[in-house]
Amino acid sequence: MVLAGGGFRFGIYLGMYAAACEAGRAPDILLASCGGAIAASIIAGFPDDAQRKAWLSSEEMYHYWSGLKSSPRAGIVRALALAAKRGFGRDSASTIPDLFNEYLFEIPAELPLPRLAAIEQSVATAIIGGKLLFDENEVGLARGQRKLFAETVFCGPRAAALLDGMTSPLADPRWGEHAISEQLLCDVQTPTSLAARISITDMFYFRCHTHTDGNYFGGVLDLFPIEIAKRLADEVMMEFKQSFDQAFSIPAWRTVLGLDGNARLRYANGQAVDVRIDTSDVATVLAKESVQKKLDWRNNRIRLSMPENHATYAAYMEAQWQYGYARGMEAFTRQTAYDEAMIRHSDKYSRGVA
Repeated sequence: MVLAGGGFRFGIYLGMYAAACEAGRAPDILLASCGGAIAASIIAGFPDDAQRKAWLSSEEMYHYWSGLKSSPRAGIVRALALAAKRGFGRDSASTIPDLFNEYLFEIPAELPLPRLAAIEQSVATAIIGGKLLFDENEVGLARGQRKLFAETVFCGPRAAALLDGMTSPLADPRWGEHAISEQLLCDVQTPTSLAARISITDMFYFRCHTHTDGNYFGGVLDLFPIEIAKRLADEVMMEFKQSFDQAFSIPAWRTVLGLDGNARLRYANGQAVDVRIDTSDVATVLAKESVQKKLDWRNNRIRLSMPENHATYAAYMEAQWQYGYARGMEAFTRQTAYDEAMIRHSDKYSRGVA
């Protein structure tokens, strides 16, 4: 089962996993990126849905997310100017990006997640991240054709053996000249909880993460790892996801990675999988049931807006879980062959292409 992104709506994946188990289709491995990596860590860290839901909705989780503060660079005017520069610029990862300082929110080095050895997990996990191939003192230099990131899969020995000899899916010429190396690294030492912390870093919210032998970027590097999923398993379960906005997300993707995120999405949405779960309308159905960005004009700050109390937060997490469960059961009990015409919300940026 691929848990691709999700942002702060990662609770939907706990519901999707519960649906898979109830339908007798419990996955053998969770392949996760970004917010999905948090869900994978929670699922793998507990033996049953009740304990997983309790952790997801816990006061510890609520206070953790409520405690995130704006970074020194989180001024509204500054952020809008940077977004405009990326939006109007046509360069594709022409310079080495500042992932050390240009981020909006401070986050602790550890997430409030269960810490288990891989052999103790209830299900195997593989978490997507990326190792930085540059140092902070190189920020701003021209990239040329230099590769800046090495896709990394944090997983157990069995998954690593299955991926042995594989190059990064992004090495395919269809993705053009970008900043990601052909090399696919596997890390079998890093705990899932720490891999999840690495995977949530990106070009917007959180600083790159320093870990053992270097600095790491998040799962946004390969947010929809369909090729890795097919290498790991004979049966793949994956969402049909909505497109990314053309004003902010896509220019950032292009500027930092040299990729078109929606082109990658269209490809992933168009590949044949065994179970396709429709979450294309999640941003509409769960419009408020998530952490929100808030513009504090008086103080010129971009802030994260959390529910005002733990009870409301718990209700939001329950709504996320129920959404994921309902969409999962819909997919697992579908009586007819999957047809993209069934998808609730698609547009030219998300419509699947083979």
